[in-house]
Amino acid sequence: MNVYDFDGTIFYSDCTIGFALWCMKRQPGLWFTFFPGMMKTLVLHKMGKLPNYKLQRKMFSVLTMVDDLDEQIERYWDKYEKRISSWYLAQKKPDDLIISASPECLIGPIAKRLGVNYMATEYDPEFGIFLNNLMYAKEKAKYIFDHGFPMIDNFYSDSLADTPLALCAEKAHLVTNHASTVIDWPELDETTMSKVKEKIDTGWNIHLKE
Repeated sequence: MNVYDFDGTIFYSDCTIGFALWCMKRQPGLWFTFFPGMMKTLVLHKMGKLPNYKLQRKMFSVLTMVDDLDEQIERYWDKYEKRISSWYLAQKKPDDLIISASPECLIGPIAKRLGVNYMATEYDPEFGIFLNNLMYAKEKAKYIFDHGFPMIDNFYSDSLADTPLALCAEKAHLVTNHASTVIDWPELDETTMSKVKEKIDTGWNIHLKE
């Protein structure tokens, strides 16, 4: 079984941010009801005053404000499905597992189009609450263990925060260059581990120099 992160790994960019921008263009009121609060939360997070899960919760809150949410999600993927990486499509298998911190309501439809399995953050867009932990960093590895998945042959991610899951795989791969280049996972020396810790603590993508 091969396991893949989604945003920045097999899909270029972050689908939650992309979907928020998509919706703001089609529902201009979101520039007033969503955008200012999102920017304030982003600044507080960058200052170290808010943890990653609160930043994500604020980002996900756009889903509670969108008219005809399911229709907009399908229209978004109609346009942006083409951003799925060609290297992934060339090796895709039916038993692949996509595991993502993005909300399930966004990841589910594209995973179904691809014909693969998926797990993502369970978020209720009606009430604006997490139904489980944010599927991020060590939570991904915990999910694999808790659900008794078979051995992971290959794991792919663009983020060093996914090191806990990378360590569960026979072979791990780091994806760089806008989800277009696959290299070996870096050796976990002292410098790399400090970057792993920083990524997990802050929630920001940290890439190694190529």
